Amino acid sequence: MSNSFVRTAMLAQEPPPSGEKGAGAWIRRNLLATPKDIVLTLLAVTFLAWALPHAINWLFVQAVWTGPDRTFCATTVQGGIQPDGWSGACWAFIGAKFDQIIYGGYTLDQRWRPTLVGILFTLLLVPMLIPSAPRKGLNAILLFIVLPIVSFVLLYGGFGLEIVETPRWGGLMVTLVLSFVGIAVSFPLGIILALGRRSHMPVIRMVSTIFIEVVRGVPLITVLFMASVMLPLFLPAGWTVDKLLRAIVGVSLFASAYMAEVIRGGLQAIPKGQFEGADSLGLGYWQKMRLIILPQAIKLVIPGIVNTCIGMFKDTSLVSIISMYDLLGIVRFFFTDANWATAVTPLTGLIFAGFTFWLFCFGMSRYSAFMERHLDTGHKR
Repeated sequence: MSNSFVRTAMLAQEPPPSGEKGAGAWIRRNLLATPKDIVLTLLAVTFLAWALPHAINWLFVQAVWTGPDRTFCATTVQGGIQPDGWSGACWAFIGAKFDQIIYGGYTLDQRWRPTLVGILFTLLLVPMLIPSAPRKGLNAILLFIVLPIVSFVLLYGGFGLEIVETPRWGGLMVTLVLSFVGIAVSFPLGIILALGRRSHMPVIRMVSTIFIEVVRGVPLITVLFMASVMLPLFLPAGWTVDKLLRAIVGVSLFASAYMAEVIRGGLQAIPKGQFEGADSLGLGYWQKMRLIILPQAIKLVIPGIVNTCIGMFKDTSLVSIISMYDLLGIVRFFFTDANWATAVTPLTGLIFAGFTFWLFCFGMSRYSAFMERHLDTGHKR
């Protein structure tokens, strides 16, 4: 490594002068620390200065916000005629289809049911995410055991409620159901697989290793295809498994294999002295793992766990291969509506779906950073 490179790296890490604080110090340290940083910053600012006005103009200024059909998006802009024959973003399309994008095939009089499930989920999730909130054990039981049962009754029906078959489910609701159940199942299953792969019992180690390597060696779309098309071939005549349940099982098993490797990385990072100290206290295997090893390992790999969850949340869009309509799938399905067939409708719909996915993923990422700062495991170098 050359001396000039070392000096440049040290310069980039130098703290700002004692008299320089706030935004100016941050800009100097992160954007203008070296000549290379200055050039890249200028290029980025130039690109943003060129691109942002066009994007804002198309997304907001020339956009069509209201209208009953495609004619408004195809020809009009703020009451005038667009010279090139098409307008900016067609947000009127999103407004017309918004309820179906959120609720899928639920009729208007039945949409209170998924709405109630969403409210209950929020009320239970928020206290679970707040470190200082009391009664975590009761909260976890309500969130991961009671809520799924209540949600199934509310969403599917029965007990006096109208039956809504799962093929009628769709939109953002399906995306959230798949991702929440997948995360809730894959995390404990991933821990079991990670412990199994490190087990001293050959059979358990071999079974865990084979499962992890086989599932990680195939794409999720293949797992979903097998669960949807191949699984019924192995069932007795007359037996069937709900399509949504097959998707949930496929997504959960796929994510658990990746989660297992993340957890195993955390287990390998724990110093040997921690294991020896737990053994010296006379703790059994499960006591040692539950009280000493796993808490430290999970803290170390929080970014990897959240990264796996984010990837799984985005991968739920692959359920379109088995004819299920998640958020992205139902938006794309509405492109076929002749009443909204314009040049800008597909791009507007994809931007809306992409922004929605980004909103949830960014929230998970920020919460991950918050938990890292809150736990502060002391492993920083």
